[in-house]
Amino acid sequence: MPGRWRCEPSPAGYLAGMTDPNPAADDREILRQAAATHIAAAREVETFLRSLPEVPGAADITEYANLLTREERARIDRDAAADAAGLTIGSMESEHG
Repeated sequence: MPGRWRCEPSPAGYLAGMTDPNPAADDREILRQAAATHIAAAREVETFLRSLPEVPGAADITEYANLLTREERARIDRDAAADAAGLTIGSMESEHG
């Protein structure tokens, strides 16, 4: 109809140049998720250790190594997320050494 406004969808990427008004909130959420993942990995180690036989076999040792690797990766991811959220800390070795 003549004289009427026509609404067109916005072009793709219309908001691409805009920045998040609170990027730290995203960093904090990523950190919370990374912390939860690390806790879950540590709990898996604990659960494994509760069911460990008195004399561990080769499969137990392999599983333990795999669980420790997962837990360590989750800790590294958590630490990286903490750095991104502004929670960078120095080496704790000098404080405890």
